[in-house]
Amino acid sequence: MSEYDLKTTVTETDEDGLNRVEQALGLGSGVEIVEALERLHPADFSDQFEQLTDSQREELIVRAPELITSDVLAELEDEVVEDILPLISAEKLAVDLAEMDNDDALQIIEEMEDAQREDVMEALEPADRAQLEASLSFDDETIGRLMQREFVAAPEFWTVGDTIDHMRETGEALPDLFFNIYVVDTKFIPIGYVPVSRLMRADRKVRLDEVMEDLIVTISQEQDQEEAAYLFEKYHLISAPVVDDAGRIVGMMTVDDIIYIIQEENKEDILALAGVSDAGLTDTATSIVKSRAPWLFVNLATAVLASLVIAQFDYAISEIVALAILMPIVASMGGNAGTQALAVAVRALSERDLTSQTAKRAVKREALAATIIGLIFAVVLAGIAFIWFGDPTLALVAFLAMIVNHVFAGLAGILVPLGLKKFGADPAVASSVFVTTVTDVVGFFAFLGTAVLLLL
Repeated sequence: MSEYDLKTTVTETDEDGLNRVEQALGLGSGVEIVEALERLHPADFSDQFEQLTDSQREELIVRAPELITSDVLAELEDEVVEDILPLISAEKLAVDLAEMDNDDALQIIEEMEDAQREDVMEALEPADRAQLEASLSFDDETIGRLMQREFVAAPEFWTVGDTIDHMRETGEALPDLFFNIYVVDTKFIPIGYVPVSRLMRADRKVRLDEVMEDLIVTISQEQDQEEAAYLFEKYHLISAPVVDDAGRIVGMMTVDDIIYIIQEENKEDILALAGVSDAGLTDTATSIVKSRAPWLFVNLATAVLASLVIAQFDYAISEIVALAILMPIVASMGGNAGTQALAVAVRALSERDLTSQTAKRAVKREALAATIIGLIFAVVLAGIAFIWFGDPTLALVAFLAMIVNHVFAGLAGILVPLGLKKFGADPAVASSVFVTTVTDVVGFFAFLGTAVLLLL
């Protein structure tokens, strides 16, 4: 059994829906609060702590600051960390950061105001401060900023026994979690790795170069985090060495770091496709409005553009009222088809399945699929139009417009993100606006234009 009472956590939180942290605030003293919560797992404590109000969080930190441990800080959402950092002393934060992995400590540092950051950095031990300053020198979302600077490396001529003895002597300086020992040459350039499980099975007298595996990949400090995540997924890695410009090992990335990156990238893409940003527990209504309103203004502009197309055919709508009834169906179906194609294309781009080599084939496939889908629903809509209004020509108009809009929707869904990617823009952020514009404008124009040609 770990130091945390997992059974109590599950029964009182998950099943009964109780917030033990909130309940503990009703106890008389800080000592009682600590006794009630100290065995709660950091992940469960952080989940319940995040549900508290700002005043409740402040009360807990004032009365029982020791509950906000390094493990708890590492589990909390960024916006909650930012909210509570001013309530914690620089000395305590320095102690907590020293206990964290470099990448977790850096996330906390990034949430601090400049003045507090200076105080905390000053309170850190020189070695810890140097590591964090080195990480902060790299751009956001690069591996140099995110990597763990603690790793285990050994020269190729060492034996298994030498390596094990070295790790035992190193003790607390070892990373909290590692899977491989990296084998390096005389220039400290990684040339292979030995899984910890293989090291423990090997005879003490065996040299590392006899049991090591060849490196599959090394990651540069300057590499984008999304590129590193792709390499981990492609080669099924659990860890990889990070090297500097000279090829020397300076850190490592492990699969738990990559999972976090993948989750963050996926969340960003999903929110970007909808034109919104994440609404955290500490966000106000005003901040939410500021993040969402600009995209809604863009959508308003595209809606006005579509309305201008409709306005060019107002005389046709006034003469044939049925056009106003069927017109939104054509545009709506095209919009949904375009959104489907867009979602698939953005995912394929992020997974590197859609590249310059495969783009032509993918566009042809999407055009064919859109044509087939358009034909299917064109027949359905034409049948509905004929049964509803009893006009075969109107049914033909609906039939043709549905096919045209589906084809353009499918092509827009794949060509727009491809084009944005080529010009260096993020396809997930801007694609939806362009695709919606295409499907609305083409849908209305195809339907009303065909109606004018065939009915008037």
